[in-house]
Amino acid sequence: MTDDRYARGVARLAEIDGAAGDAVIAGLADLAPDLGRYIIEFGFGDVYSRPGLDLRTRELATVAALTAMGNARPQLEVHLAAALNVGATRAEIVEVIIQMSLYAGFPAALNAIAALRTVLEARHG
Repeated sequence: MTDDRYARGVARLAEIDGAAGDAVIAGLADLAPDLGRYIIEFGFGDVYSRPGLDLRTRELATVAALTAMGNARPQLEVHLAAALNVGATRAEIVEVIIQMSLYAGFPAALNAIAALRTVLEARHG
């Protein structure tokens, strides 16, 4: 049974995202509850719970990937906030985004900076 993966995933998600993570999963409950369960069990119960990288490093890597994808702004905003929640600094996040401009292009980096601005404004008013 996957109950331990699920419980581990819920705990890890709460540690990283707080209420934002719960909102994402709750938003799937009516239409795709299995997708929410997969995200919890595999994403957070398995991958985010692995040894080898701390949560700060995992979130910076996730910000890099979502920036490079260039088409996942809602998820990028969630993970930008998560990166800040687990100890990444604003300056570190900006550097990750600048680094991605080399590989994903300036439009992707500009979009990521706009997402960061949205996250920072929501946090600081």
